[in-house]
Amino acid sequence: MPDRTELADVVVVGCGPGGAVLAYLLERSGVDVALVERAATFDREYRGFGWNPGVVRLFDEMDVLDDVLALAHETVTEGAFSLYGEQVTVLDFDLLDTDYPYALMMEQPALLERLVEHASTYDGFAFHPATTVTDIRVDDSGAVRGAEARDRGAAEDVRFEARAVVGADGRYSTVRKRAGIDPGLFESPIDLVWFKLPRGAVDASTQGRIDRDGVLVYFGLGAGDLQVGYLVRDGEWPGVREAGFGAFRQRVAAIDPEVAAAIDAHLDGFRDTTLLDVAPGVADTWTRDGLLLLGDAAHTASPIGAQGNPLAVEDAVVAHDVLADALTNTEGTLSDETLRDFERRRRPTVERVISLQRRAADNLRFWLDYGRYVPAWLVRGSAAAFDWLAPQSRLIRGTVESFALGDRSVSVARSHFTD
Repeated sequence: MPDRTELADVVVVGCGPGGAVLAYLLERSGVDVALVERAATFDREYRGFGWNPGVVRLFDEMDVLDDVLALAHETVTEGAFSLYGEQVTVLDFDLLDTDYPYALMMEQPALLERLVEHASTYDGFAFHPATTVTDIRVDDSGAVRGAEARDRGAAEDVRFEARAVVGADGRYSTVRKRAGIDPGLFESPIDLVWFKLPRGAVDASTQGRIDRDGVLVYFGLGAGDLQVGYLVRDGEWPGVREAGFGAFRQRVAAIDPEVAAAIDAHLDGFRDTTLLDVAPGVADTWTRDGLLLLGDAAHTASPIGAQGNPLAVEDAVVAHDVLADALTNTEGTLSDETLRDFERRRRPTVERVISLQRRAADNLRFWLDYGRYVPAWLVRGSAAAFDWLAPQSRLIRGTVESFALGDRSVSVARSHFTD
């Protein structure tokens, strides 16, 4: 038996971008929400740092953009790479059809805390940090009726009862696992190793560097931090570690000696690096009676194109519309038939983005395997051709805009708001 029972209209499991945005939007719509988060504080590592112009638009529609821009961040107005020493502009945000011609690079903790603060101004909101969901509650018909959790701060077992449970608990979702839903992961031909450097330690005027010896990516995060990613082949990292940190530094030096020097000055060995599991995936189903999965719990994005945060925020906006409408117009546990509207609206966009990411990963793996054999003059010539072709090609523009602007049909359903 639980030590206590908490009642809500909706239990949201996971206070990442999707869960925090959804909780805030539902609270503004008069819905009682319990937001359950395993971590005790917001001071922890998060995977995603990029917020594209499509998300900036949604932040504005939900009346939080001014708050977001007041947080530590860097503004990106073009996407460029250094290719064999030549700068190649992949994307000029001023050419996009948007009122928000910029992306934001920003760490998540302060943003999530601000969203929770906004949601907390409404009477029906309850935030449960340091609370680990251990199972979902399923009745004899198979409908999800709530969740079981452990409040570590109070040392109590908690039962959450609700009309719907939303699994927004990420790539390794407990909610998805307990529901018996396969994550539908694809194999990834590449892995990504992250580490942080001081912002001024290297020249990060571009978002990355592609050279015959490998690929590095750079993201300024505001507050003086620079996130650096080093691409490796799938399964290659254990061998890199076995060769030693000095050998790793030499690999990086072959691509960018300045970054290698900064590694010497600022990293304390492999403990300051993180290998990301970047395999993308799309679960077979995202809903059941009383259950909805969103963000990485439903579809796992790779870091390519910084799509994880945008997909999660778009999911939250659409889920808000579906849930707020259903909670108003139906009684009892929300049915799979009702919740399936969320998946119907989101799956085509998600599958298109994941497909583009997988194609890009294959191309990057090809470069890691064969880039050293391609003559520099051919690479530079191809880059010049791309610079000319990109603005003319509808296919290239469409691909770039899919990543930059997201699903433009998604908009905040402000008609549900009660304030």
